[in-house]
Amino acid sequence: MAEMTSAERVMTVLSGGQPDRIPHFEWIIDQKVRQAILPGCTTEEFTVRMGLDAMLTAPDFTKEQVGPNRFRNEWGIVVEKGEEQHSAVVEAVIKTMDDFKNYTPPDPNAPYRFDSLKKMVARYKGEYAIGVHLNDVLSIPRNLMGFQELMMAFCMEPELIRSLVEMSVDLNIELAREAARYGADFVFTGDDYSSGQAPFMSPDTFRDLMYPGLKRVFKGFRDQGLPIIKHTDGNVMPLLDMILDAGIDCLDPIDPLGNMDMAAMKRDYGDQIALKGNVNCATTLVDGSIADVVNETLDVIRAGAEGGGLILSSSNSIHSSVNPANYLAMIHAIKAYGKYPIKLDFDACGAGEAFS
Repeated sequence: MAEMTSAERVMTVLSGGQPDRIPHFEWIIDQKVRQAILPGCTTEEFTVRMGLDAMLTAPDFTKEQVGPNRFRNEWGIVVEKGEEQHSAVVEAVIKTMDDFKNYTPPDPNAPYRFDSLKKMVARYKGEYAIGVHLNDVLSIPRNLMGFQELMMAFCMEPELIRSLVEMSVDLNIELAREAARYGADFVFTGDDYSSGQAPFMSPDTFRDLMYPGLKRVFKGFRDQGLPIIKHTDGNVMPLLDMILDAGIDCLDPIDPLGNMDMAAMKRDYGDQIALKGNVNCATTLVDGSIADVVNETLDVIRAGAEGGGLILSSSNSIHSSVNPANYLAMIHAIKAYGKYPIKLDFDACGAGEAFS
């Protein structure tokens, strides 16, 4: 097979095909890890120099500093930057239906909303797959209310939940329309639904309050020609039929901490969707040996690569506790063993020695 561009490789997987080799990219590569591997390198430069397959961006929202490591963003939410790349909500803005009625979300059509995407498209379109992080039905309500308040509202104020979901859906469909217009290749949504044990809400509650909006927002993305990678950590099996029916192209990360098994997912759902994951970033990539990392990467290839439909990555992200040498070993193993046709008919014991 002729060598594909990274863009062709990712989009082939998202359309259900088999590429020249298994693509790789991560939602987050923490600065600490990135700098240990390539000092002074931005995320964009890291992607190019390490041969990853997707450039990722998001809508541009303004923010102002309101305290040490604290910022109020365009949503009115105060967030705090910790050791990780992402921020945590420390001050929400909606507690009641009256708050919601008086709230105005950011304008999805603000002239600066996709400046980052425009620059990325101008530089990398056709070479790398360009993904835009949007939301579906849970993250925006959670951020606007705070997680505990949101969980209580599922029981006490379901109409407030429905209103927040509808607002999120309307806004993200419009954001997707703009992202497609400016040249994005795919959308990924990061709204987590589950802990390692179970979803945050019962399947009946999800079906009542989340599922109608999920179907509508994903239809809106597809109507713009944007394939969808749905990220959600934890054990999502009780919700999986609804997630699939809503219309995704790829599920991520097949979380091993949620007892999600790549081989079982490939067997049962590999003819419907692509899969992304799932080298364990809580254990193996943190404190495993190089051999552990390589062997687990090979296990993921064996479990999920047949016929295509696999984007190989960590089981969540490359966070600050990941051992840089382990992430580097994973990248090298994907490139060494991930070329189609896949040939792993050997004893993987000791395979990590080549990457030490």
